[in-house]
Amino acid sequence: MSRTTLEAPESEEAPKPPRRRTPLQRTEARTGWGLLTPTLLIVLVVVVAPILWTIVLAFQRVRVIDLQRRGMTGPWTMRNLDRVFGSPGFWDTLWTTVVYSVGGVALSISIGLVAALAVRHPFRGRTFVRASFLLPYIAPVVGATFVWQTMLNPEYGVLNAWGTRFLGWDRPVDFLNEISGSLWGVNVPTALLTVIVFEGWRYFPFAFLFLLARMQALPADLEEASRVDGATPTQRFRHVILPQLLPTIAVLTVLRFVLTFTKFDDVYLLTGGGSGTEVVSVRVYDFLTSRGDIGAASAEALVLAVALAVFVLIYLRIAGPGRES
Repeated sequence: MSRTTLEAPESEEAPKPPRRRTPLQRTEARTGWGLLTPTLLIVLVVVVAPILWTIVLAFQRVRVIDLQRRGMTGPWTMRNLDRVFGSPGFWDTLWTTVVYSVGGVALSISIGLVAALAVRHPFRGRTFVRASFLLPYIAPVVGATFVWQTMLNPEYGVLNAWGTRFLGWDRPVDFLNEISGSLWGVNVPTALLTVIVFEGWRYFPFAFLFLLARMQALPADLEEASRVDGATPTQRFRHVILPQLLPTIAVLTVLRFVLTFTKFDDVYLLTGGGSGTEVVSVRVYDFLTSRGDIGAASAEALVLAVALAVFVLIYLRIAGPGRES
């Protein structure tokens, strides 16, 4: 007996013709591109073109003294990167930049968190206190650094006057020019700690605004339930408030690390990059102005960008989505 196999015929759907856009859709598309074009041109001219030009200069032998004869182009070479990595103090400068960035970010977020918790609940004068917290951030950096230099001056600074009179200091401390000092019997980098404290003080309002806005949106029933269950203020903060702030803190950490890692003006205006406070951005400025080496300065800036990207990728890998727990 022969056995036959019946197969269901495959359903074949006719390909749909491409959908033609209506005149209204074409008009809206042209309008959208017309609105985007000015912004795209600005981004290309102000952001993309300088980045590409810096990459090109990083592999060319260009010096300030040769600009009139050669212009902004020169022979292609890899010696700029060799000069950057082989120059004395490069790795020390990179390590100083990492320490400065991590310390400044941690301090600014910590102070911002404490400030946000302090003004979270209503009290008389809260608006004035909140506004006063913003002063370090909105103050001109030149004025802020001048005030700190005057306050920390070893001859007439108010901090040294109080320290020698009330705290029993043996001698005034030159906070901005002393490479290392003793704190409770431990040697610490005095000038580097000073610029880290300045970074935390100046930029804690940035974290304060983010964290306070998030705290105002926290559901009150969770904290009220924990209070009814007898949780202490420390327990409520640790188990109720802090877990809801962690995503905001993660975003703040990335933003502040990127901005601090490339920071130039604060360190340069306070110490000029001396006394163990030279960061990579100050080193790039030194290559460009003191040595007149445009190619090496571009290579140093390229190394700074790559190092920053590596650190950010590592952080996102560790604290990325799905790792909040």
